[in-house]
Amino acid sequence: MPKHEGLALYAAATEAAGLGLPLLEVGTYCGRSTILLAAVARDFGVSAVTVDHHRGSEEQQPGWEYHDTSLVDEAVGRMDTLPEFRRTLFRAGLEEHILAVVGRSPQVARVWQGRLGFVFIDGGHTDEHASGDYEGWAPKVAEGGILVIHDVFPDPADGGQAPYRIHQRALESGEFTEISVTDSMRVLRRVAPAPR
Repeated sequence: MPKHEGLALYAAATEAAGLGLPLLEVGTYCGRSTILLAAVARDFGVSAVTVDHHRGSEEQQPGWEYHDTSLVDEAVGRMDTLPEFRRTLFRAGLEEHILAVVGRSPQVARVWQGRLGFVFIDGGHTDEHASGDYEGWAPKVAEGGILVIHDVFPDPADGGQAPYRIHQRALESGEFTEISVTDSMRVLRRVAPAPR
């Protein structure tokens, strides 16, 4: 995530923190965006949660563009970003300001009971994963809360289309309105209650 997108994420989380509800991120990876949410949680006294299975998304698997061999757990032969994520939080001094949930987003969403003031979707980029993240978490955003979707590329030549499609679903639902755009990051506010 480029610095200017990170600043936009931080600003959106800061605005949402005023609701006094938890902030939630889907897609932790090594924690770069997580430290922004943890800093907001620390400064505003709200809870922040990050959800990831820590096995890497599609493009981070062996043979793909973003594969990083240093993140492979040699004992099991699979990606494991959890140790690097923990080091990131430690170095930032923010370990106590984030709740890290290790699991698949749709499974965690099914057991999550409360409303959220902020949801940042930046997980897998297939239709299956992006739709699962949206369907699991967008209904939990409280009225007036913020939904942020990363890697939204209207032109297929610029990037994958799954985040773009869930962005369009959010707008077409009439439940969200777009309040800012920073490159591939879209910030939306819930303007209508989620159907029950």
